[in-house]
This record gives sequence, structure tokens and C-alpha cells, in this order.
Amino acid sequence: MIIFSMRQKVYIETSIPSFYYEDRVEAEVVVRKEWTREWWDKHSHKYILVSSPAVLDELKSGEYDEQKRKKAIELISQVPLVAVESAIADIVQAYIQHKVMPNNPVGDALHLALASYHKCDFLLTWNCKHLANANKFHHIRRVNTILGLYIPLLVTPLELLGEDENVER
Repeated sequence: MIIFSMRQKVYIETSIPSFYYEDRVEAEVVVRKEWTREWWDKHSHKYILVSSPAVLDELKSGEYDEQKRKKAIELISQVPLVAVESAIADIVQAYIQHKVMPNNPVGDALHLALASYHKCDFLLTWNCKHLANANKFHHIRRVNTILGLYIPLLVTPLELLGEDENVER
């Protein structure tokens, strides 16, 4: 008997564990941290979470203090990592050539390629310049369609917080 999971798959990009342990005090940063923690602590169990070795690499080499780095790595270490197949490099190059993503093969293009290749329903990020950007989504969708790739929705934790279960309908 085959059992299908109704839970959707979420690719966790580097900014999520980073914001979970953010310590800056600017209002915008604090609220992103709060939304990240609320989603992770109260809603992430509703999804199949995946991440990648690229996220671990970014966290290890990031500009974080040692304590924040360790905590963020520990948080993401709870999540299964998707494989970086050889086809990923070609997808990354296609994104760069089609000007979907910046010319950095280990940055945003890699995260999008991994989420697309592994058929993730969502790519969860706070990167609203290159990833969770409604103005870029049409271009991303067009290129992924040309490449025959799955098209993940590019969202922030706020968009996946879900309904308040105490609200009457």
C-alpha cells in the first residue's frame, strides 16, 4: 500500500535559522525574528522540512558571532539535507544566464535550484530582494517552465503562519 503525505515540503534557506537567533534591535529585524520563531516553534511541524549543505556552509562562513553561528547550525541540523545533484550546477547557470538570480553560483541561485529540483512546495526565506519577491516570480516561473522544473512558491515565515485556530468562521 502506498501512503501519500498531505504535508507540503519546505526548503529552509539560510536567512531562516539566521533570523531565529538574530540579536539586532531594529524594529524590522525584531519582528522578523518573532515571526520566524513563531513559525518554527508553532507551525513548522505541519510541513516536511528540508535544507541543504549550502545552508550549512553559509552559516559556517557567515558574519555571525560564534554563539549565534553554533545555535543556527544546531537548529538547521535537525532538518534533513537534500542532495546536491550534478544537474544543480546546470540549473544555477541557467538562472544566472537568464538573469533570474545574481551572478553568484553558491548564493540565491543555488537555493532556488535546490528547491526547484527537489520539488519543494515552498522556499522559505527572508531574502525579499532576490527570492521572496513578487516582481521576480513571473520570470522565475517562466525559466523553470522552460527548464522543466517544479516551481516552488517563494515565501517568508509570515506567509506560512496559518490561521488563528481560535478565530470563529
